[in-house]
Amino acid sequence: MQQDRILSMLGLAARAGKIASGEFSTERAVKSGRAFLVVVSTEASDNTQKMFRNMCSFYHVPMYLYAPKETLGHAVGRGFRASLAVLDEGFAASLIEKLDVADKTE
Repeated sequence: MQQDRILSMLGLAARAGKIASGEFSTERAVKSGRAFLVVVSTEASDNTQKMFRNMCSFYHVPMYLYAPKETLGHAVGRGFRASLAVLDEGFAASLIEKLDVADKTE
């Protein structure tokens, strides 16, 4: 049930206007220093995953691979989403905690 908590938290952040979704918006949020967390779909291409992994490491933003594109998009009220950035420190901290637990249980 950890997964549902993560997705509903992402939905909450989206409704609060604290999510940038889609590759271009996510990239812009990271490079402008507004992103506190990046979530990339497990279905994103190897190139996309590598690009975000490198960018997030350079800008010191935590990055997690999580959920299929459709699930990720649906959680934030959009279509398919390969990536999204969390723009709120509180939401990001809480999500990182839950994502770490989800990583350990897999």
